[in-house]
Amino acid sequence: MEQFLYGNADAANVLIQMVDEHDLASIENEYEEIKSRTKADFCLKAVKVKSWNKDLSPWEAKAVFGREDFGFGARQTLDEILTLCGDRQKKYFIGGYSLAGLFALWAAYQTEVFDGVAAASPSVWFPGFTQYMSEGSCLASLVYLSLGDREAKTRNPIMAQVADKIEEAKSILEDEGHKVFFEWNKGNHFVEADIRTAKAYAWLLRDKDE
Repeated sequence: MEQFLYGNADAANVLIQMVDEHDLASIENEYEEIKSRTKADFCLKAVKVKSWNKDLSPWEAKAVFGREDFGFGARQTLDEILTLCGDRQKKYFIGGYSLAGLFALWAAYQTEVFDGVAAASPSVWFPGFTQYMSEGSCLASLVYLSLGDREAKTRNPIMAQVADKIEEAKSILEDEGHKVFFEWNKGNHFVEADIRTAKAYAWLLRDKDE
């Protein structure tokens, strides 16, 4: 997978984010926003996926919007991501926006490599995901969750569940004893994805240093 690196390559804190072309258009602004919100030294590794719905989905599911079904490529994607996490002296934080946020949450159930998860407006409406969370165990100690206050206002009956589902996800994580921060943002799903993701990563970095 193609990678784009921002910040200090030797930093002890490594932020990993799955992105597409749309994300890359604003990734530099996201990086600057993270820098403005924390004093921690970090490296942001943006990893470009080829097929958003396939490469980030933990299992198959029918299309919820558009015509493209969801695949089951998350395992292969994670295997490739873990090759970027070989230096055990560093701390790794995985995150992303929308389906990439869901992938980040799922990844934290697969491995202990990640110290924290930055899930900004994650697609927790994904069929069966909160049930999967309730039956498993998150292996990251810190989790940031956020959602736009208008994201549930949609005619799509599956995506309209997102507010209820993220509250459910938050409760599951808290009941397990994880430190969880949840934040409402203004607007629908398509507002300031770069700023929302930057806020998520910055919280993880600030909390680590407290």
